[in-house]
Amino acid sequence: MLTRSDYLHPRDEIMQTMDRIYRYRMTTTSGGNLSIRDESGDIWITPARVDKGNLTRNDITRVRSDGTVEGPHPPSSEFPFHKAIYDARPDIRAIVHAHPVALVAFSICQTVPNTRLFHQTHSVSGKVGFAPYACPGSQQLGSNIATTFAEGCDSVILENHGVVVGAESLARAFERFEAFEFAGKTLIKASKLGSVQYLSDSQLELAASRSVDLPSFEPSTASQQERELRKQLCEFIRRGCRQRLLISTEGSFSARVDKDSFLITPTQQDRESLTIEDLVLVQDGNREAGKKASRAVLAHRAIYQQHPSVDAIVFAHPVNATAFSVTNSVFDTRTIPESYVFLRDVGRVPYGVQYQHDGKIADYISTASPAAILENDGVLVTGSSVLDAFDRLEVLETTSEAVINATSIGKVSAMSQAVIDELRSAFQLD
Repeated sequence: MLTRSDYLHPRDEIMQTMDRIYRYRMTTTSGGNLSIRDESGDIWITPARVDKGNLTRNDITRVRSDGTVEGPHPPSSEFPFHKAIYDARPDIRAIVHAHPVALVAFSICQTVPNTRLFHQTHSVSGKVGFAPYACPGSQQLGSNIATTFAEGCDSVILENHGVVVGAESLARAFERFEAFEFAGKTLIKASKLGSVQYLSDSQLELAASRSVDLPSFEPSTASQQERELRKQLCEFIRRGCRQRLLISTEGSFSARVDKDSFLITPTQQDRESLTIEDLVLVQDGNREAGKKASRAVLAHRAIYQQHPSVDAIVFAHPVNATAFSVTNSVFDTRTIPESYVFLRDVGRVPYGVQYQHDGKIADYISTASPAAILENDGVLVTGSSVLDAFDRLEVLETTSEAVINATSIGKVSAMSQAVIDELRSAFQLD
């Protein structure tokens, strides 16, 4: 099936992807380069010495298979290693190289992050590897990197340099790059909390093998409520991606339309680029025809059925909150008033509960506990509206970051029971 990127010219796809990487602060003005090898063997690549934060489609350079160069600028100085990777791996059609802070930290420690933190990060990142140092732009660097890719690696840490990933498309390469950096960031944050828990082969298989095949139906004309919720979901999903509360390959967001129906994000689609048409209506256990709902759809449905007061649900992977999910460290909301008022007591869900079809995930949510930490799978947050759920997600993440930062300063001090009782009375918390 063709995707949106299949209709984009390489110039536009490279420009848009670099804009996203720069906007996410995953590279610098002068750092990083992207390329696409087209069906004729020509390589389209970002130019040398051009501001990555102000790149235009006309800046993209084309290097033909015969070595001739087209464009107003010379190709990136790293072109030799792009070419070496393509020569070593005919299956790779796109490459992302950049200097995101977490993976750079691993590169200067000469180590590779363990991606077995989450099933999706492990599968998306592919086989990870390490390439020894050589001068940037040199043929030796190209040889070192190509050798590592030739061994079957897809995501490679470059010693004292950064990272390079390859994939069958630029969209897929970006997802791989983002997931790899996400794993690196989470590991760094989690190390401040305690011992990191990694997934076993059987745990990874549990997540990978889950599937949901709901019957389909042809929906009637959308109600005004449904139309409004489609707009809200898309806006908050996009905001969540840009605020790094969501990543393109992880998580799901839904909103209740009425007693027996809700809208939910589709599976295997870039979260930030979702449109109102992409969202899937689920009604009486059936999915909107022609669309594939998130694999978490049954967990969402179980929560809506058991909790009439819940009108929005988000499963997400914000880095700091997710760091709690991969350690045994207890997340305590009793740190500042806002955290307790918005989140109350945040529970912890054993690994894999949300993947089952028995609906038990709903038992971990209540009015007194609207959010939960999912072991090795991020967080679950519910709300009375899309805004309410998103607000709680933000509070959960900012509180997590504050607590992790506080561990570098001293002992974290929780509010006393007397303060909690005062908050419960002042805000009428049941």
